[in-house]
Amino acid sequence: MNTHTLEGRVAVITGGSRGIGLGIAAAYRAAGAHVVIAARKAAGLAEAREELLRVKGDGDLHTVVANAGEPDQAEACAEETMARFGRIDILVNNAATNPYHGDLLDLDLPRAEKTVRVNQYGMIAWTRCAWRAWMAEHGGAVVNIASVGGLIVDPHIGYYNATKAAMLHMTRQLAYELGPRARVNAIAPGLIKTELARAVWEAREPILTAKLPMRRLGTVEDVANAALFLASDASSWMTGQTLVLDGGATVLPIGVDE
Repeated sequence: MNTHTLEGRVAVITGGSRGIGLGIAAAYRAAGAHVVIAARKAAGLAEAREELLRVKGDGDLHTVVANAGEPDQAEACAEETMARFGRIDILVNNAATNPYHGDLLDLDLPRAEKTVRVNQYGMIAWTRCAWRAWMAEHGGAVVNIASVGGLIVDPHIGYYNATKAAMLHMTRQLAYELGPRARVNAIAPGLIKTELARAVWEAREPILTAKLPMRRLGTVEDVANAALFLASDASSWMTGQTLVLDGGATVLPIGVDE
């Protein structure tokens, strides 16, 4: 029995036009799901659609222009998905923003509000829409893409990381509130080799990987495989948990140079 199949299920993925979101969409399509990807830019969605159509899969594919930080657009996406497919079995809260780099005490209110609106409240808004449209009666799985930053201290993106730490707590809270109908789990990726993060890893990859137990950075496929597990029946007794995918970064001992 293949417990990783998603055949006949419908998955909505925010931030699904590139990077981790696109990788998850490809994995779900290959597993047989009908996939809906939502993102802010129509051009990016069109490119993503062409890429996903090259992935072998029996499920349908649909794109929706939607900003993850706008609750009314989340509602519109849920309504459009229900009209087209009649169900929402899986929601992946992947979209995120990080408009500020710097010390917490220098953070301005507009960028703080934008970060919270997308990373924290966006997760609540999209989950609420999926719950009310389908999951409350029929069940489902929510997969939240957080960050290993929610577990550590970083000198430059502390506020972004704080919103990701909030996602981890809200994952546990929602698992309690939505069980037993829906399961809610999270993934906390470390540094993943995406185009968006290229400026961070490209020039420093040998330095970054030298101390990691796995001696490599993460890939989109690493995260997509975990997201497939959490959405499938293979994790049917798992809820409120966080899978840390960091190549072992968080197990490094303090003060060891080798």
